[in-house]
Amino acid sequence: MPGTTSTAPGAPRAQAAATPHPRRWLVLAVIAISQLMVVLDATIVNIALPEAQADLGISDADRQWVVTAYTLTFGGLLLLGGRIADYWGRKRTFLVGMVGFALASAIGGLATTGGMLFAARALQGAFGALLAPAALALLTVLFTEPKERAKAFAVYGAIAGGGSAVGLVLGGVLTQYIDWRWCLLVNIPIAVVALFAAIPLVPESRAHGDTRYDIPGAVVVTAGLVSLVYGFTRAAEDGWDATATIGFIVAGVVLLAAFVVIELRSSHPLLPLRILLDRNRGGAYLASTLIGAGLFGAFLFLTFYFQQTLGYTPVEAGLASLPITAGVLISAGAASQLLPRVGAKPLMVAGAALAAVAMLSLTQIDVDSSFVAHLLPAQVVLGLGLGFTFVPLSSLALVGVPEHDAGAASATLNATQQIGGSLGTALLNTFFTSAVTAYLAGRIPDPTTVAQATIHGYSVAFAWGAALILVAGLTTMLLIKVRKEDLATGAVHMG
Repeated sequence: MPGTTSTAPGAPRAQAAATPHPRRWLVLAVIAISQLMVVLDATIVNIALPEAQADLGISDADRQWVVTAYTLTFGGLLLLGGRIADYWGRKRTFLVGMVGFALASAIGGLATTGGMLFAARALQGAFGALLAPAALALLTVLFTEPKERAKAFAVYGAIAGGGSAVGLVLGGVLTQYIDWRWCLLVNIPIAVVALFAAIPLVPESRAHGDTRYDIPGAVVVTAGLVSLVYGFTRAAEDGWDATATIGFIVAGVVLLAAFVVIELRSSHPLLPLRILLDRNRGGAYLASTLIGAGLFGAFLFLTFYFQQTLGYTPVEAGLASLPITAGVLISAGAASQLLPRVGAKPLMVAGAALAAVAMLSLTQIDVDSSFVAHLLPAQVVLGLGLGFTFVPLSSLALVGVPEHDAGAASATLNATQQIGGSLGTALLNTFFTSAVTAYLAGRIPDPTTVAQATIHGYSVAFAWGAALILVAGLTTMLLIKVRKEDLATGAVHMG
């Protein structure tokens, strides 16, 4: 899945240090290791999921929790994690986040039931929400000279982008030659190395001022999102008109509405709503949510299609997924050059169109589709679309943001992608399950029919993914009005 780089939630403003920290480049290496661990975890687990599902007896309707339990807690708690890092101490938060992430990985790697694995993934997300903003805030504090800071964030961004590719291959190797559990357990040695290096090297820093936290807001928004996702999951098993399905979806909507009320009344809101009310930023966040919703589920289904339908080994499935990353790297570089010349809107619309075309192409897969003729070009085009979309989004999220809101604004962009991915994965998995059940109704469930039903389910999921991405493109066309001149003067783009 695509990596996202953004400035830290509540990132400290450039506090000009008289003398730069002498070991700042060593600290960057430590932070890079921690970032690699978090990024690896997303793609490694995707490749391991088919074997984990079989090993732990997880149902098709519930398997999406391996993804969504992580993205929900990470996205829901990210802004709170940024404030905790600023006021509790960035080094302390970084260390606690790393230790917690490693322990949660150990629990997941030793899981004996699906529920235990889901809980471990949720814990990983919660500690990741401490680790990621603390790491970014440390970079912002340590690298105050603009050129050095640009280099530091470039290293961080390269790991965010390239780490996902490493995760795909490493996940395949670990799953195929050792055990799927090592896709989680591998975080432990990485965390130990980073931890022992961080303790003597990383300096402590914290912000001053109002140190109150919006705990009610964080709890309510996360509970609302979990309720929505659980409602979608119930729909896969009981139908959309079931009492449980409707009840959890309604509860989720009510809790999210309550979150808005809490934010309006709070003197120290988790998400200042003024950030969302700007037309361009609001449009960027909505597009980001929709794109995340359309894509995360697609990555999940591609993994299962490669391994369960085409019979690829985990290593082959990891390698087969790399064209998306290649496409992203190509178009992200091009988009960075084009953004000052053509502006954000044309790039985002073109990106959404490319990604939607690729997703529609994937609806035509069959039990024996050619990788070179069909799957390779579709994935490259999908990656190209992503790069053209995410680079402008990073700039749009910060256009015209007051300095004291910059951290929250960029963190919100990251959170919207995670939350969109959570909701989209659950929704597309429900559409997949329902489509398979409907296809098999009245048919004899022999191996050929089951295979065709599964392909039908994948096609339906990809079609809905394409629809969500097209709506994201439409949202961009209607709401984004920022000019290319505004990006040059109003955006604070790091990463």
